[in-house]
Amino acid sequence: MAPAALARAQADSADLADRLRPALMRVSRYLRREAQRAGVSALDALLLGSIKKNPGISASELAEREHMTRPTMSGHVKRLESSGWVGRAPVAGDDRRRISLVITRKGERALDEIRKHRNDWLAGRLNTLSPRAIAQIEAAIEPLLALAREET
Repeated sequence: MAPAALARAQADSADLADRLRPALMRVSRYLRREAQRAGVSALDALLLGSIKKNPGISASELAEREHMTRPTMSGHVKRLESSGWVGRAPVAGDDRRRISLVITRKGERALDEIRKHRNDWLAGRLNTLSPRAIAQIEAAIEPLLALAREET
């Protein structure tokens, strides 16, 4: 790509990012609010979801995955455990100190409630849009998921 075309493409991307960011932030804020209406903080919902997707994950691995310190994560895990949403189990092997985390039935129900609140909110908002706008959102799902893929 020619230098001028590359500069134009980068400026276009920067402009798009500047317009897209507030929309994504606003939707994210509403979805966090819906989790709170289900009685779960946005952070707890995030951690429960991560534990559900990675059964047997250790608190240290969870801390690394979520970019937190181990002591901070330990406090969050204790809170999730005291709420009955997460259980701990020793990992088979020689290291008896290693503990794995699993989501409990109560934790599954909490995630289901969050999902219901969030889906209900989204469906209600989608119902206010034109068929063309809904089609545009549907077409944007895959590209947005590609943006949000974890970096390796």
